[in-house]
Amino acid sequence: MFSHLEPLPADPILGLSALFKADTNPEKVDLGVGVYKTAEGNTPIMRSIQAAFDRLVKTEGSKVYIAPTGWPGFTDAALDLSLGAPLVHALEGQIGAIQTPGGCGALRLGFELVNHAAPGTTVWVSNPTWANHVPTLKAAGLDSKVYRYYDRATTSIDIEGMLEDLKGAKAGDLILLHASCHNPTGADLNDEEWDRVIELIGERGLVPFLDMAYQGFAQGLEADAGPLRRAFEKLPEAVLSYSCSKNFGLYRERTGALIVKSQGKDAAKALTTNLARIARENYSMPPSHGAALMTTVMQDEALRADWVAELGEMRDRVNTLRRTLADSLTQKGYGAEFGAVGRQTGMFSLLNLTPEQVAAVQKDKSIYFPANGRINVAGLTEANIPYVADAIAGVM
Repeated sequence: MFSHLEPLPADPILGLSALFKADTNPEKVDLGVGVYKTAEGNTPIMRSIQAAFDRLVKTEGSKVYIAPTGWPGFTDAALDLSLGAPLVHALEGQIGAIQTPGGCGALRLGFELVNHAAPGTTVWVSNPTWANHVPTLKAAGLDSKVYRYYDRATTSIDIEGMLEDLKGAKAGDLILLHASCHNPTGADLNDEEWDRVIELIGERGLVPFLDMAYQGFAQGLEADAGPLRRAFEKLPEAVLSYSCSKNFGLYRERTGALIVKSQGKDAAKALTTNLARIARENYSMPPSHGAALMTTVMQDEALRADWVAELGEMRDRVNTLRRTLADSLTQKGYGAEFGAVGRQTGMFSLLNLTPEQVAAVQKDKSIYFPANGRINVAGLTEANIPYVADAIAGVM
């Protein structure tokens, strides 16, 4: 049965991590894997999460299965963060939500729900998009088309090209949108552009699927949620995948949620029970630990305040690193090519480098990031930015 299988190449990003670990250059820099890092290069457990863990150790009492929809209170907390209490109240009876194994699990369940409800639906994805979006939707039985998004020549969003391409979508098609901190470009739509996209989606009977993996990393929790809240408020149907990996630091705990809006009969119950069935067929019961930690933080006023404060510290640090790198490269005469890095958001930016230039930076300077030029800004430090800027300028 299995003897004919051939070894597959390493994942482009995970393979870089192995090369980085094996590199003996003391000045090596890892800008590949998308995790937040401190100035010391660590990915910490957030203070509030550690406090919640200490509390949970003393009070949890059992490891019995939790309900298919998730840890008690978790989806309520995810709804409160993403949509906000007033909108959740206004949409009562129209929303179904379920806990998932991370943001990837939410994407997969969402795509499977779409394929179950409307087989053969086409998913429109941005050019470029996160590397795992298309494999995940294809594994769920859907096909994809591409809409223009980022113009590397101008280091800006091609909003007119995006809207023109989406006018070619047919009613019922799914439009995959990055809610904030676009991965891999770091370039987000502004409010006016979001309004134009949402209006077009409504006019053409399309369905938005918003992927929220970085709430709080762009402008703040409330501002980052603004576009998805407008989409859920104005459109009859919408899908949201939510990840707690980055903003709660729960990477390995695989904590996420899928939230779906519909206006059918008994919509909330229909959505939730269908999602629970799909989850049962995939992984049976959800993991509890990360969801319990997140819920504990969200339900405790002091822990929640400390979480908001630390998330703000993380966001400010990443934004400072962005500006510092952009300023360093501008001073070297490459502001046109890299100045946009300082204006973008989130942990990623897509540098204007060719694969050959990226390979040279890796070979000669031991700086590791994918061949498409996507860097994890959080891998930079105040100490290594001069070294990185010199390396990039050296291959221009």
